[in-house]
This record gives sequence, structure tokens and C-alpha cells, in this order.
Amino acid sequence: MKDKKSFTITMYALNIIFAIIIIIPVIYCFNVSMMELKEVYSGSFFPAQLMIDNYTKALDLAPIFTFIKNSVITSLAITAAQVVTGALAAYAFAMLKFKGKNALFLLMLATMMIPSQAIIIANYLTIAGWGLRDTYAALILPNAAAAFAVFNMRQAFLSLPMELKEAAQIDGCTNFKFLYKVGIPLIKPSLGALIIYVFLQSWNYYLWPLLVTDSVNMRTVQIGLGMLQGAESTDFRPVMAAAMLILIPSILVFIIGQKQMISGLTAGAVKG
Repeated sequence: MKDKKSFTITMYALNIIFAIIIIIPVIYCFNVSMMELKEVYSGSFFPAQLMIDNYTKALDLAPIFTFIKNSVITSLAITAAQVVTGALAAYAFAMLKFKGKNALFLLMLATMMIPSQAIIIANYLTIAGWGLRDTYAALILPNAAAAFAVFNMRQAFLSLPMELKEAAQIDGCTNFKFLYKVGIPLIKPSLGALIIYVFLQSWNYYLWPLLVTDSVNMRTVQIGLGMLQGAESTDFRPVMAAAMLILIPSILVFIIGQKQMISGLTAGAVKG
């Protein structure tokens, strides 16, 4: 009992230390965004007084809210697409019986070992050939399906008893109806985890949006922040201010769904 209590205290202490290490750069970023320039170069950690001039300057230098809008649209669309495609494929791999199912599933998992940089040129040529450059479709389509989404949701479906599906079929329930009415509600933790993970991942995309967008009005937040950093190489206070504005949506999503994400990623982990 004593060893268990000591282990718990140690884990809490380590979590607090890691949390402090992670949160300090964010606090410093916010403080710099509120400082005068002389305070930045003097090495001050806290501003003498809070100033919003840097936020105003950042909004004047670049259309930050346009970048945020583009990232929100792109991230929500990618998330919705991966949930739909992942749920359908995962249900088939977990609940249906068909020839070559295991081989096909392993082949799909093998795609996770291919770095995205290895296929980015092929994706770009495809998007350019379809005439979709500088559109939302170019930002969304290459990421509309992912093997990780299928794997994650398959594990969740495998945790459901097959007797439940058989009973539903006896009552005349079709596969689509079972998926929508029974399967999805029962795997909400895994579904919530997937939604948060995909949203945060797509929010941080940089290289692909940089390749397929040309106009400023189609840029996403990560590219917009890079543009602002290049424009203000000597005064990075507006860059910090823009970074804080860009962080707000992703922080809110994580705070709202962190419990769901942790429970969902561990659900079905021992079922295979």
C-alpha cells in the first residue's frame, strides 16, 4: 500500500513538472506579445504593463482571421471526412466477414509506414492535374481518409460483442442502421479521441498547404505565421501576438476534449 502511494505521488509530481515545462513557453509567448520592445531586449519575463498594440499591429500586417477561418474550414472538413471513411472501413474490417479481409487490413496498415513526404509530389501533380490548386478541395482531399482513423475505430468496434450485432440482425437491422444506431453511440470515447486528434493534426499542417495555395486569402494559420515572421524579423512581438491568436482554437479543442481523447485512445487497446 505504501509503495502504491509513493508511486502515485511520484507520478503526480512528474506530471506537474512536465506541465510546467510545457506551459512556461506559452506564458512567455503571451508576455512578449504584451511587452514593449525595450522590455523584450532587456530579458524581462513579465511585462511592466499589458499592451494590445502588438495584436493590432499583427492584424494590420496580415489577415490573421482569414488564416484562422481557412484552417477551421480545412480542419473540420478533414476531420468529418476521416470520421466517415474511417467508421465505414473500420466497421467492415471489424464486423463483416469477407475473403481477404486480414490481408487487406494489413496492406492498409502498411501505408502508415510510408512518410507523407514520399507521396507529396504525386499528390501535388494529381491536384494540379485536376485544376484544384488554391482551393479548399486541394487542402482537404489528400487527407480525407487515413489508415490511423480506420485502425483506431476498428479497435473500438472489436470491443463490441458480436452477439449484439447478431441480435440486431435477427430484428431486421441492416449494417448501416446498426452502425448508425448502435455502433457509433457505443464507441463515443474512441470517436471523440479521433476527432480531437485529427483536428489538431490538420490544424498544424504546413508543407502541403504551402504547396497547393498561392493567394494570401487561401493560406492557413501555420503559413500565415511564417509570413508574419518574415515580415517582422527585427520585432517579433507581433509574431508572438499572432501565435497566441492562432493557439486559441487548438487549445480550446484540446481542453474541451482531453478527457475524451485519453479514454478513447486507450479504449480497445488490448482487443485485437
